[in-house]
Amino acid sequence: MTQRNVAIAIQDSPFARKLAAFVRLSQSDLSVMSEIYQRRRRFSVGVDMIHQGQSGQSAFVLASGWACSYKILPGGTRQIVDFQIPGDFLGLRSVLFRTADHNVEPITPVQASEVTQHDLLDAFARTPRLATAVLWAASRDEAMVVEHLVDLGRRSAAERMAHFMLEMGARLRLVGIGDRTGYACPLSQYLLADALGLSAVHVNRVLRELRESGLLTFQKGRVVFDDHDALVELAGFDRAYLDHDGPLLI
Repeated sequence: MTQRNVAIAIQDSPFARKLAAFVRLSQSDLSVMSEIYQRRRRFSVGVDMIHQGQSGQSAFVLASGWACSYKILPGGTRQIVDFQIPGDFLGLRSVLFRTADHNVEPITPVQASEVTQHDLLDAFARTPRLATAVLWAASRDEAMVVEHLVDLGRRSAAERMAHFMLEMGARLRLVGIGDRTGYACPLSQYLLADALGLSAVHVNRVLRELRESGLLTFQKGRVVFDDHDALVELAGFDRAYLDHDGPLLI
């Protein structure tokens, strides 16, 4: 496949869909992005792609599958920081910091494009608009971290779960996966517990309460929004922090 054909193919990729929420991508931008996509790698479930504390780590652009970023505390306990879906950068800080400050682990089989520091800086030098779009994506991720802190500190377990499920739904719709009715979700109750600061037993109880209230059903690997508007009201979900309202004219 020629670089031009790759650029055309990438136009509908999750990565391009995500960045196009902020900037109008030109053919030049897409051509540079196609070069980033050249080094495609596959990773199995449970095999870390990025290792906390290591230097010289690459970043990745997730093409398919789900991953999670997490921290390991000195005592060996784990805190999941976030889940990554197609179109997301994995370990962007890892190519800018001297050492990686977190781990990234696939939770489904993953395909991802490896990106070195040189690749990233070269791409930014050639197309500043792409650099601006990646900065937007990093800023949006920071905004999500703020919401996750609010989840842990101020929202009840039910509000926390509802907010998380709505956020994941909005993120997936942005890259063309899922819709307002729901989405496929590979997360176990143990993974949800690690991310939301709950026990697995508590996660099970909250999901049952949401289902019995006619708000949300999570069964057999699929999240279904039984009453999307009521779920939004319960969570106090304001998607403005995700900044998905369409590209700016830059």
